[in-house]
Amino acid sequence: MAKPLKLDEIWLERIAELLGGMEFGSLNIVVHEGQIVQMERTERKRYELNSGSASRASGISRHTAKPLRESGQR
Repeated sequence: MAKPLKLDEIWLERIAELLGGMEFGSLNIVVHEGQIVQMERTERKRYELNSGSASRASGISRHTAKPLRESGQR
């Protein structure tokens, strides 16, 4: 039979801290014998490709990355 998960205020704060500010990504929580033993945060940054005006002026065809959404905007 599985042991019940032991989750106290400290773990809730740690989880909230890892999720805070994350726009795209995941949080993986590893549990062993009813206790959290590890948390892994994977954050993604998404960009769109735009032609840079400075590159066009010099005759070089390059793409510059620009964030899809600035942090804090929803």
